[in-house]
Amino acid sequence: MVSIWPMLILLIGQVAIFSPNAHAKGHALKPSSGCSGLRVTPPSDRTWVPLHHRRGPCSPSHSAGIRTSLANILRRDQLRAKQVGRKLSMNGSSADVTVPTTLGTSLGTSQYVVSVGLGTPAVPQTMFIDTGSDLSWVQCRPCPVPPCHRQKDVVFDPSKSSTYSSFPCGSAACARLGDEITNGCSNSQCDYVVMYGDGSNTTGTYSSDTLTMASSALLNKFLFGCSHAEPGFRDSDRTDGLLGLGGGQQSLVSQTGEKAFSYCLPPTESHTGFLTLGVPRIASSRFAVTPMYSFPKNPTPHVLFLTAITVAGRRLDVPQSVFSAGSIMDSGTIITRLPPTAYHALRAAFRAEMKMYPPARPMDDIFDTCFNMSGVGDSKVPTVGLVFEQGATVELDRSGIMVNNCLAFAPNDGDDTVGSIGNVQQRTFEVLYDIGGAAFGFRRGAC
Repeated sequence: MVSIWPMLILLIGQVAIFSPNAHAKGHALKPSSGCSGLRVTPPSDRTWVPLHHRRGPCSPSHSAGIRTSLANILRRDQLRAKQVGRKLSMNGSSADVTVPTTLGTSLGTSQYVVSVGLGTPAVPQTMFIDTGSDLSWVQCRPCPVPPCHRQKDVVFDPSKSSTYSSFPCGSAACARLGDEITNGCSNSQCDYVVMYGDGSNTTGTYSSDTLTMASSALLNKFLFGCSHAEPGFRDSDRTDGLLGLGGGQQSLVSQTGEKAFSYCLPPTESHTGFLTLGVPRIASSRFAVTPMYSFPKNPTPHVLFLTAITVAGRRLDVPQSVFSAGSIMDSGTIITRLPPTAYHALRAAFRAEMKMYPPARPMDDIFDTCFNMSGVGDSKVPTVGLVFEQGATVELDRSGIMVNNCLAFAPNDGDDTVGSIGNVQQRTFEVLYDIGGAAFGFRRGAC
């Protein structure tokens, strides 16, 4: 497939560097009342796609009357993390691992959305981004509620797009879906199904149409699922579908031929980040770079390896072998999960640095290191750094260390369980997924 998509790059100039030691309260996952937009103004000669938190006031799908408690969000995140960890645990041999095409347990754990145009003329669609999925999909007419869910945008009607087409059952595109996603035929059309761990799913027709990310950024014959049923999804999502950014051949990245993308997740729900495609034309020295790996039987997950953790500039006494199970860089997991040995060392060091604040009650059995900062006008939090292979050190933004005055990390089920780098820890960094070059890059203070 030949793409006419120009490289989507953002923020080459005017990069602000934000100190992780900024004096501020612990960041919350609760939405604020107003949209503050971008903290850094993108150069006018670059094409970029705004990225928003799904529950924030900047989101196109934001509904002020629909709220989800932090406890429920964290419980769903814990469910996703546990399932991913169990399914991806290598137990010493990656050759025998069966990896699911979709890592998420439900869309309830996905946090960030972008707005795109689908069809000709382009119909605005608000979609989750998910680095743990390959197949993209949107709700399509006919799509009664239920089994479909309510959305704020107009439901895409393929009959009104002059560039829409569905794939027949015997087509090569249908065959490439594989047994896990192919769902038989309906009126000689190729049907698909994506199953999620909580029992929810999306089913419909495998299709193609024109995808528009910006006025000058088009992808002809974008392959996606035209969904006619999503039993189990919540009306509170109010989004239209999902944009798959995994490493497999159905993903958006593979379809463009760029083999690379990057995003920046904003520090709060009231700010805006960005999504780009292609390798940034920014000096490589501005990125901390570490190798990217994939599982032999499934290229969807993006894997990397921690080697150490620092607190207040001091490396924890944790052997590198503790991190040997690897971690998934995951846009859909909220909180980073570490091997228990590493987490306990991080917790002890962090508590020692925060001894001036009285401890607070743990939050919902997930956050066990919380502090009472009521009445504190100028709080200080120690730096936390994640060190990856080849010495790539990512010193987290303050917004990526604490949530609601609690340390925003958790242990996974065991040192031999695959961990995850959650989206809280990714905040304000441009995270580059250079799939073609088998590398991750991290550029701080990008949004």
